[in-house]
Amino acid sequence: MKDIVPDAAKRLAVAGIGSARLDARLLWDHAQKTGQDFGTLVARREQREPVAYILGRKEFWSLDFAVGPGVLVPRPDTETLIEEALRIVPDRKARLRIADLGAGSGALLVAALKELPNATGIGFEASAKAFEWARDNANRLMPERAQLRLADWNSADGPFDLIFCNPPYIPSADIESLDPDVSHFEPSAALDGGPDGLSAYRALAGLLPRILVQGGHALLEIGLGQAQAMGTLFQALEIVRLAPDLSGIPRCVILRKP
Repeated sequence: MKDIVPDAAKRLAVAGIGSARLDARLLWDHAQKTGQDFGTLVARREQREPVAYILGRKEFWSLDFAVGPGVLVPRPDTETLIEEALRIVPDRKARLRIADLGAGSGALLVAALKELPNATGIGFEASAKAFEWARDNANRLMPERAQLRLADWNSADGPFDLIFCNPPYIPSADIESLDPDVSHFEPSAALDGGPDGLSAYRALAGLLPRILVQGGHALLEIGLGQAQAMGTLFQALEIVRLAPDLSGIPRCVILRKP
């Protein structure tokens, strides 16, 4: 039995998985807790199915979110948006109205409401599959203050004090070059940002000024090399800050409505 996990790690390494040892241990622990067949779990990971999909969960902001096919897996870099929101909100007990545009798993909305106990929020998600994940997570983790709507961004009816958005920002031609875990499994609608990766930001540039309160803030995740374009796109809003992620890459643009 003692060789099972190391052997599984070797199989995953051969499959090109850099986190092979960690993944093997996580899958072993999951098999012990759930009674699922360890070999079957390893075989799924060998095919590059994301660990989060296999486990059915992903931690974000110290909260456990249910995830699976049809929804983007929350990333640690996205926590930058929550960190920056707490930096700009002067009173965490204020009765804020929050929106999460393209809510995905609901991670940003629920995490923000966890830190802002008197706030309420609405998540807008156009994908029926992702909406189900977001709705279930909100009902389990934040049932009293989070609402989810199966709708696209344009139905957001503001005004909102605080808006979060992790839009699709990968240039279309770059999708296939991503890790197979992402390109073959996670929803393309949550990844594909159009020819230059900026299509969603152009749409947001017209929407955000209409649904933000005066003095309100929007926090948007951005991709590598996209920081310079933000000033051109969001001329109706003030760029407060471009915040880096843990790797020092600009990851979050903080916008304010003057």
